[in-house]
Amino acid sequence: MRLLVVEDEPDMALLIGRRLDRAGFSCDKAATIGEALEALRQFPYDLVLLDRRLPDGDSAAHIGEIRALRPRIGVMMVSALDANRDKVAGLDAGADDYVTKPFDGPEFLARVRARLRQGGGGAPLPPIVVGSLSFDVMARQALVRGRPFHLHKREFVLLEAFMRRADRVASRTDLLEDVYGVNHAVSPGALDTLVSRLRKHLAEADAGVEIDLVRGRGYILTEAEV
Repeated sequence: MRLLVVEDEPDMALLIGRRLDRAGFSCDKAATIGEALEALRQFPYDLVLLDRRLPDGDSAAHIGEIRALRPRIGVMMVSALDANRDKVAGLDAGADDYVTKPFDGPEFLARVRARLRQGGGGAPLPPIVVGSLSFDVMARQALVRGRPFHLHKREFVLLEAFMRRADRVASRTDLLEDVYGVNHAVSPGALDTLVSRLRKHLAEADAGVEIDLVRGRGYILTEAEV
C-alpha cells in the first residue's frame, strides 16, 4: 500500500515516514499542497496524511481537490492544531480522521491501519518489518527471512508488543500489561527474564534485531547494526 505524507517540517516528515516504512508501507513525501496535488495526479495512493498548516495554505481547504483527483482515497489530518474547533473543522472539511501532534506511535499506526481497512474493504495490511524479522499484525505470525519464527506464548506476546512499538521505547508498565495483563501479580524480575529469553531466540534465528535496555524508561527493539 502506498501512502503520501504531506508535511513541511523535515524532522516530523522523517519521523512519520520512518514509522510508516517500519510498519511495511510504501511512503512518499510532499512539503506543500501543490506538491501533494501533483503527486496525487501521478500515483494511486491509498491514504494521504495531511498537516494542516502548510507553506501554501490550510490543507483542509483542499480536501475537495484531493477527493476530486482520488475519490476513494483515505484522508487523515496530522496536526498540532488540537483545539476542538480545529478538529471539527478538519473533519467537516472531509477528513476521515484527525490525529494531533505529538502523537503516540503505536496508536498512530493502529489508526492508519484502521483507516486503510475501512477504505479497502478489509484488504490485508503489510507486515511490520525490522531487520530480517517481519510480523503480520492481522495473522499474528512472525517470520525470519520468510520462515516461521516459533516462540512460547508469552515470548510471542512480548515480541508483538515490541514490534508494535518498533524504534520506540516501550515502558516496563506497558510491556507488563501487554504480556501479563493489568491485574496479574508478577515477580519484579519476570519481565527481564522474559526479555532475556526472547533476545536469545532472536539471536539464534539471526533475526537482525536487538533489544536494548533504556535505563529508567524500559526497552527498545531496533534493527541490529551491521
